[in-house]
Amino acid sequence: MSKFFFIFLFNVLSLSATLHTTNNQSELSDDPRELYIDLIKRVVANTIYQDPGIDQLIYYPNVRKTGGDWPSIAHTMIGTERLNNIHFCLKNIIENQIPGDCIETGVWRGGAVILMRAILKAYNDTTRTVFVADSFEGLPPPNPIKYPADRDLNLYKYSCLAISLDQVQENFKRYGLLDNQVVFLQGWFRDTLPTAPIDQIALLRLDGDLYESTMDALTNLYPKLSIGGYVIIDDYGILACEKAVSDYRVKNNINDPIEQIDGAGIYWQKNITSN
Repeated sequence: MSKFFFIFLFNVLSLSATLHTTNNQSELSDDPRELYIDLIKRVVANTIYQDPGIDQLIYYPNVRKTGGDWPSIAHTMIGTERLNNIHFCLKNIIENQIPGDCIETGVWRGGAVILMRAILKAYNDTTRTVFVADSFEGLPPPNPIKYPADRDLNLYKYSCLAISLDQVQENFKRYGLLDNQVVFLQGWFRDTLPTAPIDQIALLRLDGDLYESTMDALTNLYPKLSIGGYVIIDDYGILACEKAVSDYRVKNNINDPIEQIDGAGIYWQKNITSN
């Protein structure tokens, strides 16, 4: 089932409320660091100029909040609640000195990793690298023989998901955040992640949709996740992704409680008893 179905469903469920609702502004901290981070979130999700989704004529605030559309201009499609989750996790990591770098596997236009770099910048954390892992040519065709759960996922056909490396780098530049703390890993996860130059991870964010992509990321990266670090699964609402997460957790005896973000994404914190 394609994401366009989920976009349509989000629109139908949100339309009535959206027509009668304005953007709710959360109470902001007086801390300049937090004000900067909040602004970055608003810009990468484009809740300021409010571009419509690529299949829509108008902007729906409730849909953008939960990542229910594919924006025509914004630099992320994950929605403000999942951006808030990145902020929460990474701030906790910094404040509690959890060792390790940050990585997202599957970045689209780069908004989520731009936010990660912005948070590190705001808190003057010069010790961590943000790894940006993507094919930069869209999703791979499913391999139904090896990964039956991916059989009907034909997201590779959507050219709007194929954002070039040059474009993502340009997006970083527009925020003034392209520097030596950002490293790009270009290629299919099965090829790049086994040899990625990463020793330890504090924040692991997966956005690969497919069973194959999710399992490749978990297999190669989760063992490097520090105790106290976080793993975020963006596409848990897709059955193939959910199955990959479930299979990996069962195989590796991971019992850390799963926390819901917005009805689609989930996360958990790795505790001392985890593998």
